[in-house]
Amino acid sequence: MPNPLAGETATFPFDTVLIANRGEIAVRIIRACRDLGLRSVAVYSDADRLATHVRLADLAVYIGPAVASASYLNIPRIIEAAQQTGAGAIHPGYGFLSENAHFAQACADAGIIFVGPPAAVQTALGEKTSARRIAIEANVPIAPGVNKDITDAAEARTLAEEIGYPVLLKAAAGGGGKGIRFIYQPDEMEAALGQARAEALAAFGDSTVYLEKAIHPARHIEVQIMADTHGNVIHLGERECSLQRRHQKLVEESPSVALDPALRAAITGAAVRLAQRCGYVSAGTVEFLLGPNGQFYFMEVNTRLQVEHPVTEWCTGLDLVREQLRVAAGLPLTVQQEDVVFRGHAIECRITAEDSYNRFLPATGTVAHLREPSGPGVRVDSALYPGMELSLFYDSLLAKLIVWGPDRATAIARSLRALREYVITGTKTTIPFAQFALAHPRFIAGDLSLDFIAQTWDAALQELQAQPEMPIADGATAPTNASAPALAAALQAAGGSVTSATTTNGNAPVTSGSRWRDAGRTWGR
Repeated sequence: MPNPLAGETATFPFDTVLIANRGEIAVRIIRACRDLGLRSVAVYSDADRLATHVRLADLAVYIGPAVASASYLNIPRIIEAAQQTGAGAIHPGYGFLSENAHFAQACADAGIIFVGPPAAVQTALGEKTSARRIAIEANVPIAPGVNKDITDAAEARTLAEEIGYPVLLKAAAGGGGKGIRFIYQPDEMEAALGQARAEALAAFGDSTVYLEKAIHPARHIEVQIMADTHGNVIHLGERECSLQRRHQKLVEESPSVALDPALRAAITGAAVRLAQRCGYVSAGTVEFLLGPNGQFYFMEVNTRLQVEHPVTEWCTGLDLVREQLRVAAGLPLTVQQEDVVFRGHAIECRITAEDSYNRFLPATGTVAHLREPSGPGVRVDSALYPGMELSLFYDSLLAKLIVWGPDRATAIARSLRALREYVITGTKTTIPFAQFALAHPRFIAGDLSLDFIAQTWDAALQELQAQPEMPIADGATAPTNASAPALAAALQAAGGSVTSATTTNGNAPVTSGSRWRDAGRTWGR
């Protein structure tokens, strides 16, 4: 059958793309390949034999046991799979090998196009002290700190006194919140240094850590950049990513209510300058901390597609994966900066297999019942299916709920509506937290910081634990004090039933006050 998109892809140096990833991002990339008329190749481990991405791809190749080091991190096996299937390009998604310069170089050595920045750029930006030096050269503000490996606690205390407490110890390699420790007092330094170095070594194979001033309170603002091989570098606006636990994001939105036009121009301009300085290619994200005084500071560059890229797609109308594939094919960006138009407001809620009520600890199980929301302005990026077994081998991300509205208030209302429709049973998820957060007065007011979860959700749970309890159903209990902040927010989010949020996560079924509604609730029985 003739390819209706052959006109665009005729100039591509490849017709097959291997996706070196799994889960919802693999599904997302497969769909982009199909839109472009490109063949897709999935790879899978023992744990993913029945996975959605395996079923959707044109071809699928087994690459090893469930443990990631023997499968999704196995560079020789992935290269071999690409060669066996005739894949001329490899898209790494996010996580796993997406920011691994050795993998990017291995692709180049094998004559395979890596869909992302070249190895040299990944090396320069992947090591955080090197990235800080590039930022300085590009006239991008950085937080005060010491760009050297910190090994001695006594020296670290002296340097921290000069910088001023609180300070951060940060791993120079990798990301994802690993190897980071806050130090508020000198006597905390020795233990924190040992912990940070050990965690960095375990996570990245490199124990190097450096010292940086902690900006507090702070908001996490990031800028999406896109660059091609023809010297074009543009930004696609910013995202607010301040709702985090353990340095991992749970809710993101675009645009940020904290930026006025002047500050937005300054922070996006800084991101573009940094990308130009290092010869960046493909999609990337420049991350900043925004202090209470309106000053922003460079943190790092994520040299890959971000989990939260769909909020940018909602607001710009651009397909970022499609742009990545075109850039990898040597084509110019489809838009210049003056062509980018921002419309409305988008919010993403990460749906992860974690127990919101127990410090977001990872959860396992089997998806028993699944109902994903839909309707105006609602997008769900997911690889879930009923009967899917969830394990601890991989990241806890299950799906992403991304909602758009013409304004922030509409986006929040639509998000809460969609969250109320969402049903996942058989495991605990972060849906209850998302309902709580988006209905919280501070979120609605745009009063966000990296302390949001600790000051709202964690604090509310502590208050609830001190309240008397009453039985609901099947041994489940709920607090009787309806004045508790968490209970009030959950009531608002769930439309009158505090426990409807937990019902969607495999906990005991509860009554809603309506016999007609309860008669239709089949999950959990």
